[in-house]
Amino acid sequence: MKLNVGDIVQLRKNHPCGNSNFKITRTGMDFRIECLKCGHQTWITRIKLEKNIKEIISRAEEMENNGKIIK
Repeated sequence: MKLNVGDIVQLRKNHPCGNSNFKITRTGMDFRIECLKCGHQTWITRIKLEKNIKEIISRAEEMENNGKIIK
């Protein structure tokens, strides 16, 4: 599954604050995700994250503008 920094994903289980939408803030073997309601950040393995994703709500779009990448 192709996931990038800035993607917004909906997970199958809710965070204790009641929200299920998270923003990916770091990718790699382990991911760092941030709850969009309370701002809590947590680390999760790639395998566990891919199994728990219900839907990808929005993808980070990278555009080139004067040689710079805008996310």
